[in-house]
Amino acid sequence: MALIDTGSSPAKLQSKAPHPGMVWIAGGTFRMGSDRHYPEEAPVHRVTVDGFWMDATPVTNRAFRRFVEATGHVTVAERTPDPKDYPGALPHMLKAGSLVFSPPDYPVNLSDWSQWWAFVFGANWRRPYGPGSSIKGLDDHPVVHVAYPDAEAYAAWAGKELPAEAEWEFAARGGLDGAEFAWGDELTPGGRHMANTWQGAFPFQNTKLDGYERTSPVRAYPPNGYGLYDMIGNVWEWTSDWYAPKHPSDAPKACCIPENPRGGREADSYDPCQPQIRIPRKVLKGGSHLCAPSYCRRYRPAARHPEPVDTSTSHVGFRCVVREVRGT
Repeated sequence: MALIDTGSSPAKLQSKAPHPGMVWIAGGTFRMGSDRHYPEEAPVHRVTVDGFWMDATPVTNRAFRRFVEATGHVTVAERTPDPKDYPGALPHMLKAGSLVFSPPDYPVNLSDWSQWWAFVFGANWRRPYGPGSSIKGLDDHPVVHVAYPDAEAYAAWAGKELPAEAEWEFAARGGLDGAEFAWGDELTPGGRHMANTWQGAFPFQNTKLDGYERTSPVRAYPPNGYGLYDMIGNVWEWTSDWYAPKHPSDAPKACCIPENPRGGREADSYDPCQPQIRIPRKVLKGGSHLCAPSYCRRYRPAARHPEPVDTSTSHVGFRCVVREVRGT
């Protein structure tokens, strides 16, 4: 593990934040990915990113409500699906709704995600668990049940953009190049929980040793070295990159290190297991409160996951960036 040489973050630069609540990330070169975990994270390769501003926290319910009130935006989860987009779908399933984590109370086959996910009619960002639920008291929790077009629409309204995968991972590392987690190499240093993840036997037993069963307030855990909160756990976060099943190889020479890469191609992002559904996929980063050592060890900066752009769930949110030329 080594510190990434990004220089300091001058106070005068921080005072020029384009929007409140954003943190300056100075940029630099780092080792992206991991060779020690899931195959889609490999190979480790060097990448350079320019400086940018990033939201210190995921977008909250409070902030997303302001956007909806200002624009009248209707999220994907609130719209009735078009049958043309889902050939073969059962007509009674073509209703507005979203995927909600619905845990069983007994052990299940961990290869069958339908054992703990349910498509709930009427579930959306206002009603995260379906009809009858609400976000009352959850203003400071990350907004969930947002599909990629919803996140993109919010970013455009706010005068921001969604981060590229390389930008997101660089920021999540908090200045620690090669560290396992955003804070070092121990998941719970000194027994302290540093992020909202799953404790216990997934998906039926959550011991809540970190204090939370589902999402948590966005500043409930310490920030990383760049002053960013919740880069690990709580909710997965959308990035703007199309998903590719692996990273490119490392550059043979320092002169060839890619600068500000923007991920894979849309044509390669479709799910090969569902060729009849032509919905492209973007990269999610950061893991969520459902990531568990026994099932999904994706509570790490290098971890990544594909998500269809039309899909929303109770554990996916986002944050935004503003790009500036380094040194301005």
